Amino acid sequence: MTREINSVAKHPTGIPGFDLISEGGLPRARATLIAGTAGSAKTVFATHFLASGIVDHGEPGVFVTFEDRAEDIRANMRGFGWDIEGWERAGKWVFVDAAPDPEEPTTVIGPFDLSALLARIERAVRSNGAKRISLDSLNALFVQFPDHPILRSELFRITTTLKRLGLTVVFTGERVNEYGEVTRHGIEEFVADNVVILRNLLDNERRRRTIEILKMRGAPHQRGEFPFTITSRDGIVVIPLSGIELTQTSSSIRVTSGIATLDEMCGGGFFRDSIVLASGATGTGKTLLVTQFIAGGCAAGERCLLFAFEESKDQLFRNAAAWGFDFASLEESGRLMVLNRYPHAMAMEDHLVEMQQLIAEFKPNRVAVDSLSALERVSSLRSFREFVISLTSYLKMKETTGLFTSTTPSLLGGGSVTEKHISTLTDSIILLRYVESYGQMLRSLVLLKMRGSRHDSTLRRYSIDGTGMHIGEPFRDVVGILSGNPTFEGHGEVDVS
Repeated sequence: MTREINSVAKHPTGIPGFDLISEGGLPRARATLIAGTAGSAKTVFATHFLASGIVDHGEPGVFVTFEDRAEDIRANMRGFGWDIEGWERAGKWVFVDAAPDPEEPTTVIGPFDLSALLARIERAVRSNGAKRISLDSLNALFVQFPDHPILRSELFRITTTLKRLGLTVVFTGERVNEYGEVTRHGIEEFVADNVVILRNLLDNERRRRTIEILKMRGAPHQRGEFPFTITSRDGIVVIPLSGIELTQTSSSIRVTSGIATLDEMCGGGFFRDSIVLASGATGTGKTLLVTQFIAGGCAAGERCLLFAFEESKDQLFRNAAAWGFDFASLEESGRLMVLNRYPHAMAMEDHLVEMQQLIAEFKPNRVAVDSLSALERVSSLRSFREFVISLTSYLKMKETTGLFTSTTPSLLGGGSVTEKHISTLTDSIILLRYVESYGQMLRSLVLLKMRGSRHDSTLRRYSIDGTGMHIGEPFRDVVGILSGNPTFEGHGEVDVS
């Protein structure tokens, strides 16, 4: 006899990425504590939960505020595009303002209870048929009412009543440190059925936000910390690396690299859903490779998106024109979009979300990133790898060809840090290297790997002129080029023509 496993019904939060790591959202008719230090986005989470209920599911909500005035919340959240005032007029959002009046401080003499507050909340819930409720923040009650055992009992009574009314409850609590005790007073977590922790860590001189589902009674969820960011367009956006599945379909369709000889080396071009890494020292032609990759796509009628983190648009367009490619006209025609960003302008998570949004809107057939090394220098190894995993998975899901560049630290070769950390995530690797030969600097190219296809792995010399990159014949009688220590085994001079 097979026993059925009863799973707890989930209430989708509508917060991008969170419903994936929570495997469906928050348990219905249960109470969830959102704990975090100051500035960790607790109020944003509580507001986003209600806003999504109204916008995505037509579910009215109630917001109980214990610290900020209702008018402050309306103003602060307007930047996310959440029209709280409009929802109030439509009867979809109701405020219960329980914030203390600073001119009339609360004095507690003898026993107390929160019956009056509970009555106000119940009236608000019944007035609009709310399905969701947020209470922000319970820490204010601990300041007003010093008898914590009684307060714990009252909080339990409030959450129990709200759950009996069929409400999915979110309430926020304050932490002292990013790691350690769940809340400042150590009480809220025992009232809650579920606990979610928001962190705002200082990582490599930058703030890094993470979210963790600490507990979810009777319901499955992903474990561990996940990065998240806050955008004016989407509010909280969780980046669920554990939710990335290796279920993408693989395409056998070939697309041009923009260089005929390189297409031949690849067996007919790159696969349409492949991710290609081009690694080389400064001046080896990585940006030229990107330029020809973009030009080849546009010539084939594809839409191309270029993320540039080291050069301005004017500089890119000038260089492309010098090689005979009119990027300005391609941009005007709508086949090309170029986004220039200074790497330090935002955190890695913000870069990722912005890039994914542009890819979703522009719907390119190919995407180039020049260069990953510029982004790596402003992030920790962990956040950088998370960024690359998320971006490559997103491109593969969209069946979009991707070309990334990275810069090696040595002119004559050697592996770059970027190359070391993402080489296993890419389908193809192109190495560009300098070769010193009898007083001259030659350039060499090798297709180091190409998944799913036979390819030419010979080390070839190439040249750059006013029409672009030209790949020539393989090097002969030379060893040690990739290690940066070339040795010529021939007896005569090497032909450098």
